[in-house]
Amino acid sequence: MKTNILLLFVCIVFSLLSVGQGDCLRMNFYSHTCRLAEETVKNITWKHVSSNPALPAKLLRLHFHDCFVRGCDGSVLLNSTANSTAEKDAIPNLSLAGFDVIDDVKTQLEKICPGVVSCADIVSLAARDSVSFQFKRSMWEVLTGRRDGNVSLASEALSNIPSPFLNFTTLEQSFARKGLTVHDLVILSGAHTIGIGHCNLLSNRLYNFTGKGDTDPTLNSTYAAFLRTKCQSLSDTTTIVEMDPKSSLSFDSDYYTILKQHMGLFQSDAALLTNKDSSKIVDELLDSNDFFIKFNKSMNSMGAIGVLTGSSGEIRKKCSVVNS
Repeated sequence: MKTNILLLFVCIVFSLLSVGQGDCLRMNFYSHTCRLAEETVKNITWKHVSSNPALPAKLLRLHFHDCFVRGCDGSVLLNSTANSTAEKDAIPNLSLAGFDVIDDVKTQLEKICPGVVSCADIVSLAARDSVSFQFKRSMWEVLTGRRDGNVSLASEALSNIPSPFLNFTTLEQSFARKGLTVHDLVILSGAHTIGIGHCNLLSNRLYNFTGKGDTDPTLNSTYAAFLRTKCQSLSDTTTIVEMDPKSSLSFDSDYYTILKQHMGLFQSDAALLTNKDSSKIVDELLDSNDFFIKFNKSMNSMGAIGVLTGSSGEIRKKCSVVNS
């Protein structure tokens, strides 16, 4: 009780000093204002995942893409308007999915406690809960108390979301701009243990890596041959392949195992082995238990990027549009 009171006092002081902005999130933020908030998010998310096992990767990616643009403020959920193209319509976000799950959760929460739970918190909780379905227990803590932003610009998505074509230096810089470390970079990349990738994001590694019709020499030759049977040209924009071959629906540490075998799907995956420090971290994460423990910490670091708290932002009534 004393710890909770102290934490609340610190949050209040911090919010006053930062005019309502900052990393002032906490566990059980809705315990008094919407007691069933987190249970509702979990139940609805699990219902969706039970019929669509591909959802965890989609909701995890949605959370990542939200946090890297304007912070974790739900801006990725906003629709474009006649005067502005929103993040979700930017090229890196055109393949995002899971919006229907967020909307389903929000609709139910507005029925039981209207105007209380932010869309930004729903995205963060749903990402955690979707992955947790496999284990039937929460895989990491989610601090809550985010508020929703009211600006969403496609141009900012293009300039902030790390590209799968980046080398290590630019990846490190991209994460550092968000206050994330090399450890966070390697650990969060482990989310690629689930999900799929589109051929147009990797075909250059197969057919034209240096502009001379060659294959990326760091790519496992047997794996490269397999990928060429799937992605048969540079112009293929529709075919998809598993990011973690034969295990793309299971959240585990296999990503690091295949990375060590030079079977990382994207150039940004392979880049983690090109730096001494990040390569050492890859070795440390081969153990699933270590990966799960460290993923918890890095997800909390990412989930606190640029959050709106206190009186900043708003609590949207509908996640796809700002309040009128």
